[in-house]
Amino acid sequence: MGILTFSLNLSLDGCVDHREGIADDETHAFFTNLMNASGAMLWGRVTYEMMESYWPAVARGDVEAPPAIREWAVQLEAKPKYVVSKTRTEFPWTNSHHIAGDLRAGVQQLKDATPAGVLVGSGTLATELDRLDLIDEYVFLVHPRIAGHGPTLYQSGLPSTRRLDLVTATPLRCGAVVMHYRRAQPDT
Repeated sequence: MGILTFSLNLSLDGCVDHREGIADDETHAFFTNLMNASGAMLWGRVTYEMMESYWPAVARGDVEAPPAIREWAVQLEAKPKYVVSKTRTEFPWTNSHHIAGDLRAGVQQLKDATPAGVLVGSGTLATELDRLDLIDEYVFLVHPRIAGHGPTLYQSGLPSTRRLDLVTATPLRCGAVVMHYRRAQPDT
């Protein structure tokens, strides 16, 4: 069984607006490596549609992009992409698949079938998956910015506090820090 890793950019004040992060070669290389280490991507419909509206054109070369960004797009094009949606059923982007029905069962089945692990990159979906105790690890790229606005991480709340163990903390040249946590094991 693969693990489910939640990964996202966020500011120091918890803002997860994708426009607030530092998008340089180093951060794109980091996310490319993280994506390549996983067996599949998992998104909610809104994140899928945002990604679908831009990255296929970059992968095709229709949009000018630096090498690190083009590399991300090409790798993303080839990666299996799973989408949770109650309102959309057709996902024409290459290697895209719909997860319908019971969220817990569908995502658990995806984890079971993906030994290399699944990378989820949608904040709202991650909150729902966390409520179902399906997230195993968290890899956040914390940017040296205070956005002063939302949306924020877990703004709709969780039923209880999640205790985590630090795996690594790695600073990048741009001042961002990669924070990798694993869910703590219950005290025995």
